[in-house]
Amino acid sequence: MMTTPDPPAPARTIASAPAPNPAEVPFCGHCGEPAPTPHPACVARLGLEPPRYCPQCRRRLIVQVLPTGYRARCSAHGELA
Repeated sequence: MMTTPDPPAPARTIASAPAPNPAEVPFCGHCGEPAPTPHPACVARLGLEPPRYCPQCRRRLIVQVLPTGYRARCSAHGELA
């Protein structure tokens, strides 16, 4: 008895999830840990050096240090203000 192969499964699409609200899930820009309240040591360090993590999604930032300061960009959210 010969069996017929199963039809291919339909292609799945990944729905884009909305970006988390920074007021609901804030992350520390220096250490990347959840920060419902600011970390005093990290706040002091962020005054001297650029952020390392996106405060909205916790991804590592692409940082360019310039003579006048820095530019930080998240791969998901774009340029940080």
